[in-house]
Amino acid sequence: MPKNEIEKLLKNNKVVVFMKGIPEQPQCGFSNAVVQILRMHGVNYDSHNVLKDESLRQGIKEYSNWPTIPQVYINGEFVGGCDIMLQMHQSGDLIEELEKVGIHSELLDKEKNREGNPGDGKK
Repeated sequence: MPKNEIEKLLKNNKVVVFMKGIPEQPQCGFSNAVVQILRMHGVNYDSHNVLKDESLRQGIKEYSNWPTIPQVYINGEFVGGCDIMLQMHQSGDLIEELEKVGIHSELLDKEKNREGNPGDGKK
């Protein structure tokens, strides 16, 4: 797939994932992990199934100079694959990266609710 076509795909949404399968049915554990992370943060994103299009599968690897799938892009920039997304999620860096492009992580709301409601039953 030509570079300019990949760039068009990246402009359609602030977060774009190239994965094996679709979010509702990932076809590898690494793609599934990325989907779960983005779901926890409540992120809307575009996904592209590289298993349906060999030219996309090869094209995205050449575009990013990264040999594996899934690949996550935020604001058109390559962020990484499963391992990097997992590290960013655990460190809190993913929340910051999302906020830089105007995406609010739902995990922040869940944390605030947990802090404001200790659940001890006292009023």
